[in-house]
Amino acid sequence: MDSNSNVYTFIYASVMVILVAAILSITAINLKPLQDKNIEVEKKKNILASVSIPATAENAEKLYAEKIVNSYIVNSKGEKVDGDAFVVDLKKERAKPVSEQNLPVFECEVDGSVKYILPLRGSGLWGPIWGYISLENDMNTVYGANFDHEGETPGLGAEISTDMFEVPFKGKKLFDQAGKFVSILVAKANESAPEQHKVDGISGGTITSKGLEKMLLDDLSAYEAFFNSKK
Repeated sequence: MDSNSNVYTFIYASVMVILVAAILSITAINLKPLQDKNIEVEKKKNILASVSIPATAENAEKLYAEKIVNSYIVNSKGEKVDGDAFVVDLKKERAKPVSEQNLPVFECEVDGSVKYILPLRGSGLWGPIWGYISLENDMNTVYGANFDHEGETPGLGAEISTDMFEVPFKGKKLFDQAGKFVSILVAKANESAPEQHKVDGISGGTITSKGLEKMLLDDLSAYEAFFNSKK
């Protein structure tokens, strides 16, 4: 066949496209177990971070097995339901009505006391945000928090994943003195709220801050019956 002909060029290009696609497909299939494992380890690191337990890729699984003493799923009535809390897909759950959602709970033992860890998922300025918040066994006081994002702006919304933003959540309250669930206000500079329910928002990252505030309100309010059942 004439290597300068259009037919030759078409056949050659088609073969190369098919060959490259096959190589990429095989590579993706072979790498998927490793990718899934990395996602699992990262999730365990983030769960532990919400109770101030630093972990690395090398020791996250060991620490998780030692510290997470229980995990389960509850519904919006606070009742336990069947399933594996670790594999719950929050993106799919948040698309359902609250009454149909599976709500994961992780229990961690810290200094002889159990902390309750709850996963969160919401929307920032440029994409999804997520995290974990841990509560004391009074089901009201925040013990710790860990947040992350997909594509928030560095130096602005991306600051939600820094200690500067996360540490002030410790000690904040979800319920007011009358026992009403109020969640936590991520406040702008001119906003006022009782100190026990307020953390400062990110300067210049108002949309991300308010997205995180909405995530806390929406996701934690779904657990209200569970909180009350544990008090």
